[in-house]
Amino acid sequence: MNDDYEDLQDTYPGAGTFRFGTSRVACRRLNEMVRRGTKTANVALLSDFGGDLDALPRAGRADIAVDWDGAPALVIRTTAVETVRFCDVTEEMALAEGEAASLEEWRRLRRESLGGEALDAAAELVFERFELIEDLSER
Repeated sequence: MNDDYEDLQDTYPGAGTFRFGTSRVACRRLNEMVRRGTKTANVALLSDFGGDLDALPRAGRADIAVDWDGAPALVIRTTAVETVRFCDVTEEMALAEGEAASLEEWRRLRRESLGGEALDAAAELVFERFELIEDLSER
């Protein structure tokens, strides 16, 4: 696997690695959604970045999504990043995440995953749009 990472770093210099989801099942499901093109965005609390601006996604940067066991699965490129309040997320933005059929459902799911009912409507989110660059299962 180290050779895979070295090759990927040569192909995509500066790419970081990350994992979609908080469980094996969610990770597999989300990776498949990216492969199918139904997931083209991701959201996180701005506070999760702890003020580290270098950790924020940047438009134009490629990153490697790994599977639950840490093997490279996908390469995505960030196309746009914006900071938006939870209450200002539009239905179009919510649907781009690919996990909900409506804005109302997205808000319910995000409240569960980002902080429960205590999640303030004015909580700042980092909203990242991305495109699939390479499906590494095809290598």
